[in-house]
Amino acid sequence: MIEGGAHAGFIVAAYLLAAVVLVGMIAWIVIDGRSQRRRIADLEARGVRRRSAARKDA
Repeated sequence: MIEGGAHAGFIVAAYLLAAVVLVGMIAWIVIDGRSQRRRIADLEARGVRRRSAARKDA
C-alpha cells in the first residue's frame, strides 16, 4: 500500500467526507424522485393533467 506519511490522516478523512457527501446526494435524489412521483400520481388521480397532454391532437 502507498505510504501517506504525515498527511495520511487528512487524505483519508477527505476521501471519507467526499464519499459521505456523494452518498448523501444520491440518497437525496432518490428520495426526492419518489416524492415527486407520488405527487404526480396524486395530481393525476385528482384529474389534473399536464399541459403537454392537452396538445396531443395538435
